[in-house]
Amino acid sequence: MSTIAAPRPRTRPVLVPRTCAPRNHARLGRYRDAANGTIREIVSVPGAEGSRLIIDRLAGTLTDARLVGHLAADEPAENASILCALYLADKRRGACRHVQAEDFELVPFTDLSTGQTALPAADSLLLDGDGIAYGIRRVDGDGSVPELRWTRSADADYDHPLQVLTLRDVLAHFEDYEPMRQITVAALARLHPDARVSTVALRGELSRVNARRIVLNRGLREAVAQRVARGELSMSEIAIRCGRFRRDRHGNLTGETSWLGRRIGLLPEGGEATPTPWVHSDVFALIARQGLGLSPNEVEV
Repeated sequence: MSTIAAPRPRTRPVLVPRTCAPRNHARLGRYRDAANGTIREIVSVPGAEGSRLIIDRLAGTLTDARLVGHLAADEPAENASILCALYLADKRRGACRHVQAEDFELVPFTDLSTGQTALPAADSLLLDGDGIAYGIRRVDGDGSVPELRWTRSADADYDHPLQVLTLRDVLAHFEDYEPMRQITVAALARLHPDARVSTVALRGELSRVNARRIVLNRGLREAVAQRVARGELSMSEIAIRCGRFRRDRHGNLTGETSWLGRRIGLLPEGGEATPTPWVHSDVFALIARQGLGLSPNEVEV
């Protein structure tokens, strides 16, 4: 079985620090949570060095705060409203991670090694380990109007042909949501309203990613590997806890480790050559809660 890289250090979610005075919070929108009927509000909260955190929380309180986005200080003020509108349009809004104390100390889109801010606009580039460049570009669409889409090229100068990708393709490649999702939001927000370019496809891709019915499984894979490496659980035990087991002719109980391996991205699905980086959110929650005894929020990417 393949060796899994050591998981990144993770911290538990905390509430928004009360040092952020409520008078500095600008309300952007409200909605009713379909799950429990509570009223939630979207607010803009001061962050580090003039940045703004867009937060979803219980209306009129500082509790159950979830991070919608983090806007840099140089972004237009209306970007907060645009981000809020995109968020409220998602049917599964509220699924984002909880706010952490360090969110109020981070400057968005900053290279910590140099302290320079990298603007996540349409011309931002990401390079993978092989030097392949990923970025948002205007490409020829099916009609006469060009489209704003994620693309891939063999070099950072885009001298080679561009391959159009979906946002989901890019997230799967890097097995992470950020900064790709933040770059997408910024690119959409900074596009001039009169620009003759279609954003329908890119907005739809962002909306579907934010809905999060299917989520990245890297965090779950790392959590399983950590528990197995420490000798706390075996793959078989985790599968049994999830109700995936079989008995041999002697009545011995064994867990379906192949099922677990496919769900966490260690083994390929039937007929596929490589493991999938995705898993349904319900299965993710089952393995986290029943298999590992953890909250899904503790192991999500």
